[in-house]
Amino acid sequence: MSLAVLHTRALSGMHAPEVTVEVHLANGLPAFNLVGLPETEVKEARDRVRAAILQSGFEFPARRITVNLAPADLPKESGRFDLPIALGVLAASGQMPGRLLAEYEFAGELALTGELRPIRGALAMLLSAQASGRTFILPAASAAEGALAGSARVLAANSLLEVCAHLAGRAELPAPAAASVGEEEGYPDLADVKGQLAARRALEVAAAGAHSLLMLGPPGTGKSMLASRLPGILPPMTVQESLEAAAVQSLAGGFALSRWGMRPIRHPHHTASAVALVGGGSNPRPGEISLAHNGVLFLDELPEFSRQALEVLREPLESGRITISRAARQADFPARFQLVAAMNPCPCGFLGHPSGKCRCTPEQVSRYRSRLSGPLLDRIDLHVEVPALPEQDLIDAPAGEPTAAVRLRVIAARARQIARQGKANAGLSNSEIDGLCALDEAGTALLRQAIARLNLSARAYHRVLKLARTLADLAGMERITAAHVAEAVQYRRGLLA
Repeated sequence: MSLAVLHTRALSGMHAPEVTVEVHLANGLPAFNLVGLPETEVKEARDRVRAAILQSGFEFPARRITVNLAPADLPKESGRFDLPIALGVLAASGQMPGRLLAEYEFAGELALTGELRPIRGALAMLLSAQASGRTFILPAASAAEGALAGSARVLAANSLLEVCAHLAGRAELPAPAAASVGEEEGYPDLADVKGQLAARRALEVAAAGAHSLLMLGPPGTGKSMLASRLPGILPPMTVQESLEAAAVQSLAGGFALSRWGMRPIRHPHHTASAVALVGGGSNPRPGEISLAHNGVLFLDELPEFSRQALEVLREPLESGRITISRAARQADFPARFQLVAAMNPCPCGFLGHPSGKCRCTPEQVSRYRSRLSGPLLDRIDLHVEVPALPEQDLIDAPAGEPTAAVRLRVIAARARQIARQGKANAGLSNSEIDGLCALDEAGTALLRQAIARLNLSARAYHRVLKLARTLADLAGMERITAAHVAEAVQYRRGLLA
């Protein structure tokens, strides 16, 4: 047999299209040619495969070897193709039986010793491979991640030799162990935050309805502490949400099995570029907004981010997806994240502080706040001040409610939303708002006054209604009252007032 055909997967955004690996051995001067639009790391597989085959005790054929990765117009990157290429060489040269190759798909990077190294995107590949009906063989370090896909059959291998022994019927490869759910105790406790009742209330509202939140206050008032505690009060993730979040993180190579079922929280530095936030590259990779999918994206020192980096957040905040287009490729990533941002009230940070230390002029304050565009602020649901606490209040402040108590109310409110409309209130469309957020006469009159006095946009108007709906859900009420509208309007004042 001088020809072997195997199956594997490439990565294109969240998808993993099938790739056929064809290995042909011909007479002639010894050569090893890779075709099918391979990138540099794939071309380097020639040396890794040669060394791995020899170190595993096989003979590397001194013939003209041609490896075709089809389809030819799909770019191939990373070392995931090492294992199928090596198996193809062995099968084509008759050193390994090839009758069972059609029943499997293979992916794995080879060390020079023949050991298998982990690869990124294992979960995305398994999700795409479910319909094929084939068994997937992966490196042991990646197999447990791939097994999260559920219905796909996965086998774990530590070396090229183990895979060959399995295909020859001499030893069975084991299935990976099931992943355990992450411990909720890993989240910091909300009881650590002293005082700041208004900010704690806003955090609870944001968690209940999946709303975005902007906190404004001097340094050291607890903005970062509050943001880090938001994931702990969010409702538990569904299996589908966990799979989506894990698949995106797997594409970046940052998924940890210990965090399966835990909501991600990302906090990029303010020097992050627009590409770092939304993703990109010649082979598009997910950015911070996609890595925070179904979790929290915390942007501290919001005005310090570049204007371009902030403006690219506007569309994903509305759509929950990001499409990255390049000349030759296009990739679509999910990005339904919950934005939590924090900023100082002025350049020095002490505007309104009881110490009176601020010396910023009104022009400096205005220039500092103008770094945030109106359209971006309009897309953030809650704007809340986190003031500095007087010394005595800070010392005497009792411990706040623990995370567990707040989380129970959030779960109950979110359950009402799922039962009513199948999603969180933040995701309601305009037509759904009209049917689900009806106001009584007092609430309608109050909202009209707010629109006139605060010059609220149509978007802000709808966001007030969604906030009021969440407040009613937290109170366990089906009807939105004037009190809910009044509180929702207060959360829209902030920097837009």
